[in-house]
Amino acid sequence: MTRDVLQGKILTILVQDFEFQQPDLDDNLRDVHGFDSIDAIELLGKIERVLGFPLTREEKEKAMEIRTINDILNYLETIQQGRAQ
Repeated sequence: MTRDVLQGKILTILVQDFEFQQPDLDDNLRDVHGFDSIDAIELLGKIERVLGFPLTREEKEKAMEIRTINDILNYLETIQQGRAQ
């Protein structure tokens, strides 16, 4: 999946499921949108559905470093690249 496709899917999830208003790719999810750890867990479940496979424990732990939408996209690209090898 290309970064543009991933971006569209993630933005759709954030707007529809988490009620983000006009999210910017560099917004700090916690500071700007009030995103918390429960939201992060829910988002990881949705990410697994987008990717079509479950994330490993290590991949989920790495996700805790995410702060922005761009971080999410970088994270997803890294996972996809790792799985493609």
